[in-house]
Amino acid sequence: MLSRLSDEKISAAFRRAIREPGLLGEEDSAVIFYDLSYLKERIEDMIGLFPESALHAVAVKANPLTKILKQIKDLGAGAEAASLPELYLAEKAGFSSDKIVFDSPVKTVQEIEYALKAGIHINADSLQEIERIAVILNRISSQSTVGIRINPQVGTGSILSTSVAGEFSKFGVPIKTNREALTEIFLKYDWLCGVHLHIGSQGCEVGLIMKGIETVLIFVNEINRLLEKKKARRRIAIFDIGGGLPVSYHRDKEPVSMSQYKEELKYRFDQLFTDEFRLITEFGRYVHANTGWTASRVEYVKKEKSVTTVMIHVGADMFLRKCYRPDDWHHEITVADSCGNIKTGRDKNRYVIAGPLCFAGDMIAKETILPEIAEGDYIIIHDTGAYTLSMWSRYNSRQIPKVIGYYNDGEIFEILRERESLQTLWEFWN
Repeated sequence: MLSRLSDEKISAAFRRAIREPGLLGEEDSAVIFYDLSYLKERIEDMIGLFPESALHAVAVKANPLTKILKQIKDLGAGAEAASLPELYLAEKAGFSSDKIVFDSPVKTVQEIEYALKAGIHINADSLQEIERIAVILNRISSQSTVGIRINPQVGTGSILSTSVAGEFSKFGVPIKTNREALTEIFLKYDWLCGVHLHIGSQGCEVGLIMKGIETVLIFVNEINRLLEKKKARRRIAIFDIGGGLPVSYHRDKEPVSMSQYKEELKYRFDQLFTDEFRLITEFGRYVHANTGWTASRVEYVKKEKSVTTVMIHVGADMFLRKCYRPDDWHHEITVADSCGNIKTGRDKNRYVIAGPLCFAGDMIAKETILPEIAEGDYIIIHDTGAYTLSMWSRYNSRQIPKVIGYYNDGEIFEILRERESLQTLWEFWN
């Protein structure tokens, strides 16, 4: 399986999209594309590698488009919701309660009760939340299973803002200082049957993820031995390993594949692949990032002696992390002509690719070497399927672009979301 879509595949789909009658209008100065064939291949590959009983709860926050969520559901995967609205989106997209995982770190009493009544799996984020759940379960019946998120405190990756397993994290219960308290709640509550961990999203090497899983699995085995010793007819039976498998945003870097990741997991923790546990995964970036790309028309080219500034129609509104933390986040840039053909060569000047927002940091690329760019060309930004549109900023009230899905390199197109209208924008702020 390819880890990224090639320039050739993107160009083939883009040329077809430009020629497709009625698909793109003059107002579509920027368009987001998703390769739905590749998304399908990605999910089917992931599901096929793990035990049939595993639940692959794809992170809604990575890409909340409802038509994408429905495709994920139809392919047999589940949904991981980090808020009540994400849970609602999952329900509206058709996911059954047994396919939804509710992970919000700040669940209210009302939100917890809603999930418990719906029979949705809950991962509590704190000891305090466990006590709230206990109070609610004393007055209502529920088919939900409940786990607790544990911070294994194994260290941080190369991107601090997306690392969540350091000595301090706002997420989960730190195991080093709370091992006894965690043990007590598992012995006390017979409805508590799962654990959850997550090391981080991008920037965390596989070895760090493995270390986190090992730390929590050792603890789980300790608890299960205690429960067996006490002749309890229950055990920790759900093990949620989270997501966080890094993807490639670079042409020259090949990431760890899901197949390699699964083999490493099975080699080190074969116990997780037996009927002792129901395994849950929460991959989001891995599923979505490399399936998407964005094309923006070049509106102006401002040439100076040493640098040329290209003004386009997306920037920090869609690429918040790239613009605010450029050293941590990367997107490859390709230039296409007005017909969608990839341009080659190297301009003598370096380029700045600048977005439309009214602040100086709204730049997707700085001092980059590209082919000569003219007004009417397109800037293609690669690997935009995850944590881009879902983080859309309302600054300057920019309209969300049209979103198009396609199959077989553009043989079939489907509009996943129309370009946001001015009336819809008015209603948002009104």
